[in-house]
Amino acid sequence: MAIQTVNPATGERVREFAPLAPRDIEAKLARADEARRSWRRVPVAARAAIVRRAGDILEQRKNEYGRLMTLEMGKTYKSAVEEAAKCATGCRYYAEHAESFLANELVDVKGETGYVAFQPLGVVLAIMPWNFPFWQVIRFAAPALCAGNVGLLKHASNVPQCALALEEVFREAGAPIGVFQTLLVGSDAIPALLDDDRVAAATLTGSEHAGSQVAARAGEKIKKTVLELGGSDPFVVMPSAELERAATVAVKARMINNGQSCIAAKRFIVHDRIFEEFCDVFVRQTKALVVGDPMDERTDVGPLATPQIRDDLDKQVRESVRAGARLLAGGKSRSGEGFYYEPTVLVDVPENAPAYHDETFGPMATLLRARDVDDAIRLANATRFGLGASAWTTEGAEARRFAEELEAGSVFINGMVASDPRFPFGGVKASGYGRELSAFGLREFVNIKTVRMLGVGASEGSLTE
Repeated sequence: MAIQTVNPATGERVREFAPLAPRDIEAKLARADEARRSWRRVPVAARAAIVRRAGDILEQRKNEYGRLMTLEMGKTYKSAVEEAAKCATGCRYYAEHAESFLANELVDVKGETGYVAFQPLGVVLAIMPWNFPFWQVIRFAAPALCAGNVGLLKHASNVPQCALALEEVFREAGAPIGVFQTLLVGSDAIPALLDDDRVAAATLTGSEHAGSQVAARAGEKIKKTVLELGGSDPFVVMPSAELERAATVAVKARMINNGQSCIAAKRFIVHDRIFEEFCDVFVRQTKALVVGDPMDERTDVGPLATPQIRDDLDKQVRESVRAGARLLAGGKSRSGEGFYYEPTVLVDVPENAPAYHDETFGPMATLLRARDVDDAIRLANATRFGLGASAWTTEGAEARRFAEELEAGSVFINGMVASDPRFPFGGVKASGYGRELSAFGLREFVNIKTVRMLGVGASEGSLTE
C-alpha cells in the first residue's frame, strides 16, 4: 500500500511519501538504541514532565490535529477534535501517575531488603492502525515513554501526516533525539524490524491476520508483544432496560467513527419481548443520521477510510442478504465522490452469514433475538472475538450474570463501551492479549525485577526508591 494521504470524502490524493530507504531505517534504529541507554536513566518525574508537555501541545492544537485526522481517514471533524483532546487527557494521566505506578514495591522479608522494581525493556515497536490515528498511538506512547522505553512508530500507510505530527509533538515537548520516532515504511519492513536485536518488544493494534503474523515473528525471537485485534462486540438489551435510551446509545455505539471501531457495538442481541419495539426505534434513528462531509458539524456519519473498506463492507452485506438476512435500512454505497456507505440494519441474520460471525468495519448493525438471559449470554459469547460487551438491564441478578459471564476484556452495564486511561483495555480470544492503559498498560513493557539483598541495610541510601 502506498504511503499517501487520500481524502476519503473526495477520493483526491493529497500527498504521497517515499518509504524510508534501508540506510534511513538503520539510522533511526541506531538513534533509538542510543537513546534508550540514556532515557532509562532520566528520573521518572522528568520523563513524565515531557509527556505532560506533549499533552499540553495536543490540547492547544486539537483543532489543527482534528482537521488532519479528518483529512486522512474521514472521521467527523468534531469527533477528531475530541480525539485530540482525549490524547491530552491520556498524557496528563500518565504524567500524574507514572511515579506511583513505577515505584519499587517493598516485600517484607525478615533479615533482608526485598523489593520489586519496574524497569524499561528498551526499544518498543508500535504498529498502529488508521481508525484512531492519534489516540491509538498516545495510549501506547505515553505510558511507554514514562516507563523509560523509547518508541518506534510504524503507522498505517494512509495516515502518514498524523504519524509525522505525533513525532513532532514529542520533539517539541522536549523528548531527546531518538526517544520517539516515526518510520514511514510499508508493512514489508516489519519482519526485519521485529528480527532486529535492538527492538525489545512490539505492540500492534489491527486485524487478526496482522496480529498473528507479528506474534509469530516476535515469538521466534522471544520478544514480548501486546495485541489489540478485532471485535464483534455484543450489545444486549433486556426487557427491564430503558428502551428508548438503550436504542439511542445503541445507534451511537454502532456508528461511532463512521462504524470503524474495534469496540463499536456490532451485534445487537435483544430480548424477544421487546425486539420489535427496539428495532423500530433503532431503524428510525439510523435512517435519521446525516451522512456527508465530515468537516460539516451537522454530519453524523462520514466516509469510510478507503474504497477497499467500503467494498469489503458492501460484500459482507450482500452475502448476508443472500444467506437470508433482511435489510431494514441502507445496504449500498452512496453514489458520487468519496467512500461513503449508507447506515445499514440487518435482521433475521442466519449463523452462516458474514454479518453474524465476522467483524464488520463500517456503519452496519446486526439485530438478533434472544429468548431469555441464558440465550442472550449464549449469543453474546458465540463469537471468536472478546474485546468489549455492553448489557442493558436494571435487574441486579441479570447485571451480575452479564458482568461475570460475558467473555470480553471490558463489560459495560447500561453504558457504551469506551476506552479510558484509568481502566485497562484489551481483549481475550481472537481479540488479542495484553493490556493498554492504566497501571497494567504501563507495566506491559517493563522488566518486573525481583531484588533481594542480604546484609545491606535499608537505611543505606535509596535502594528501594
